[in-house]
Amino acid sequence: MADEVNPDNLEIADELIAERRAEAPGETPEDMTPWQRPITAAIDTINYRAGQLIALLMVPLIAVVVFEVVSRNSFTILQNAGFEDLARSLGLGPTLWVYDTSRMLAGVLFMAAAGYGLMRGVHIRADFLYRSWSDKTQATVDATLYLLFFMPSMIFFTIVSAQFWWLAFSTGETMQIDSAWGPLLWPARTAMPVGGFLLTLQGIPEIFRAFHKMGKERERWFLRALPFYLVALIWLVLAVFTPDLVPGGQWFTDLMAARPEISRPTIGLIMLGAMLFVIFIGFPISFTLIFLAFVFGIWGANFKLTTLLMTLNTNSTMLNDQLMAVPLFVLMGIVMEAAGLMERLFASIQMIMARVRGALFIAVLLVSTIFAAATGIVGASVTLLGIMAGATMSRSGYNVQLAAGTITAGGTLGILIPPSIMLIVMGPVLEVSTLDLFRGAFIPGALLASLYLLYTLGRCWLNPSLGPILPEEDQPDTSKYYGAEVALICLGILTVCRVFGLGLGGAFGGLMPFGGLVVLALTMAVAYAAYRRLNVLRIVVPVALLFHVYMIFGNIGEDGSLPVWSIVFAAFTGLLAYLAKPIYGAEADKNFYFSQLWDEFFAGLMPPTILISFALGSILLGLATPAEAAAMGAFGAILLSIGYRKFTIPSFFDSLIKALEITVLIMFLVAASNFFGAQFSALGTPKMLTELLLGLEMSPYLVLIMVMALIFLLGWPLEWVPIVLIVVPILLPTVETLEVYGLERYDLMVWFGILVAVNLQTAWLSPPVALSAYFLKGVVPNWDLRDIYLGMMQFMLVQLLGLILLFIFPQLVLWLPAFMSGN
Repeated sequence: MADEVNPDNLEIADELIAERRAEAPGETPEDMTPWQRPITAAIDTINYRAGQLIALLMVPLIAVVVFEVVSRNSFTILQNAGFEDLARSLGLGPTLWVYDTSRMLAGVLFMAAAGYGLMRGVHIRADFLYRSWSDKTQATVDATLYLLFFMPSMIFFTIVSAQFWWLAFSTGETMQIDSAWGPLLWPARTAMPVGGFLLTLQGIPEIFRAFHKMGKERERWFLRALPFYLVALIWLVLAVFTPDLVPGGQWFTDLMAARPEISRPTIGLIMLGAMLFVIFIGFPISFTLIFLAFVFGIWGANFKLTTLLMTLNTNSTMLNDQLMAVPLFVLMGIVMEAAGLMERLFASIQMIMARVRGALFIAVLLVSTIFAAATGIVGASVTLLGIMAGATMSRSGYNVQLAAGTITAGGTLGILIPPSIMLIVMGPVLEVSTLDLFRGAFIPGALLASLYLLYTLGRCWLNPSLGPILPEEDQPDTSKYYGAEVALICLGILTVCRVFGLGLGGAFGGLMPFGGLVVLALTMAVAYAAYRRLNVLRIVVPVALLFHVYMIFGNIGEDGSLPVWSIVFAAFTGLLAYLAKPIYGAEADKNFYFSQLWDEFFAGLMPPTILISFALGSILLGLATPAEAAAMGAFGAILLSIGYRKFTIPSFFDSLIKALEITVLIMFLVAASNFFGAQFSALGTPKMLTELLLGLEMSPYLVLIMVMALIFLLGWPLEWVPIVLIVVPILLPTVETLEVYGLERYDLMVWFGILVAVNLQTAWLSPPVALSAYFLKGVVPNWDLRDIYLGMMQFMLVQLLGLILLFIFPQLVLWLPAFMSGN
């Protein structure tokens, strides 16, 4: 049954990792060829230990960024309060070294751990066709492509990276273009040749594993050809880098320098076709891109330009300050999951809504929306929601199709809702600020969550049997005046949030240094006292109401008008006041009390929600960069884990390892696709395709619809990472030329980026390939896969409605970025 599933036994760290290796590092099959076993075990162990050491770099990465945020903001607060000399004496203030140090640490994380990622089987492959083949066929294809693609390209990568490192080391090159500190570059660049070497080394065990998997008969054919292959590989490497030392070396050099008879854009088309072919037969995408970029770059241009593009694009990926947020946000989500915060969130909301029809639908959607802001890992969200809600929904008589659709749709919100990992990766691709993508995604994310909620509650209103009220055993004990309980809790939270917002805006800064924090702490202390004692509550409630009335009238304009939101807020506050009146009745001392469910509410919902809101709010308000907010979020998640007594050194180290694996998966593919994309653009193929498409004289809106349809179809066999990093850059030159709604290039890219995100989210709900269905089926086995598909398709139509609204009304995306930037 679903309630017997142990989530600790499920590997749900990331849905992209389709082939994560199950055996322990260094463990080899007993029937593997004897001389291959010790080599495989030794190399596996080397990369495993390297990965463990590299994962620990996340700790200093978090530490230095948190230090910068605290130091800079403390200095600003003390300076505004007139204590600048004290701040300087304490060494507070913005630093010169943190920005560059953090970028270099983040770059080393993914580059040096590339070999570990291959050892653990986390480099993404499009296994749409691959998984349908027999084991022998898979192994034969793997061995062939590792020998022909992987080994030559990784050896080239290592040698060129070593030359690039030596140039920085020998000349004492410093970071000057975008750095005020100007540190030496060679320490960070060391990760490129080291990572390339470890990755090349790990190719040997992968080839041996493929030999073992294909069977002894086929293995003998490969082993017979292996000596000839090694001689040819050595000759190729020497002919490329030292042509004078080997026979035929000069001939090969002249061959590489020869100009092709066909045009360079045509070479790019052949390159694109080769990429699609190799990707769809299942070879890891990163290595495919690197190999093809080398081969077609040398064919269409020259060896020197190709290696220059490789080193520059890898180096720029390592030092990209926007991409630095990837490992930190991933770690934040994993630590929060490991601490069991998602389960507590669900339990608290379920108890509060227990007497409402469709309570579990509401709980699933609220939890998935909140947790989407902590982790964009769809597999983890769908699986955990299925574990928590599946059995209860079945026991309570909920409609299976609607339940499955709610869980799978809610789980996909992490793709879109900030701080989405996909949007962080997409920012550099579109050449727009990640901050503006986050701001642009905020309203669409809320819109989709609202559409899901309206659809489920509307269905329950029309047919109450779809989501009946929970049985008595699942309902918590409450006081006679449960409505007053809800109203007072809402009033208290509203007041605390209002005070927090004022403090964030500097309203209490004139009182004393850190006045906002002091006032917030006092407000929370008074709220806690009122929560525990009825007599204090009776005094605090009118004070809180007067405070809100004062704040409402403070928004009156010069012409005597009130903003619409202020009027709505006033009506809501009045409703809360009306519902709270039973606490003043004669029977209140006997019949009113705060139920124990509110203890779980505050323990399970408030801390993670505050943490997520603080991290997300600081980004949207421009108070912190995404990387800084990610570091503070990861640090806060660690503190919450300690506070919930879930923190242990082994579990935290396991979280670091999982975060490293997902980081390697994404970031190494970013570097590889940047190299491939730069080479593809250098051949001029995107320009040719754009001119060809625009020559058809179609409406720009129709062109954009065709682009969206293509991305939607590719979302079935491919994950979002290759689509965003490979397909979108190919389509980008065409999209940039479109004149739609009179949008400038920057706004067009922000809008297009959000459309792509929502589009890919829709593909996650589209049978028959959608992985969400299989994640859910795995933890709720008594639900029929057909019912899960039918439920997903309902929400896919709701999602499609949201996509159409965003297409027709681009200001749903662009209003918030423009408003928050002052435009």
